[in-house]
Amino acid sequence: MTEQYIQMIAALGGVILLIILFGYLMKKRQTKSGVLINVVSYQPFGPRKGVAALKMGREVLLLGITQNDIKLLKTFNENEFEEKTTAEINTKIRMLKNMKERLNES
Repeated sequence: MTEQYIQMIAALGGVILLIILFGYLMKKRQTKSGVLINVVSYQPFGPRKGVAALKMGREVLLLGITQNDIKLLKTFNENEFEEKTTAEINTKIRMLKNMKERLNES
């Protein structure tokens, strides 16, 4: 009877080790291949609303996000999307946020 318990515990330990090994290999593979999408910037305009800049490969996508929809606003090449572009986008986002606050006040 005790042999069966030892055999069952050994099998369970083997399965747990396989799960840990598989998780380690998948994590290593993910970091090796890189991240597919990288969030460059996100500016919320309320609950579940905002503008996001995502980098996919050599392209940067500017997305408008609402509660029910995601729309592509503009696409940039990696070379076009420099600090100047980032500053322009942040300025426009601040302007939109100020307009939103003024509309909420009235």
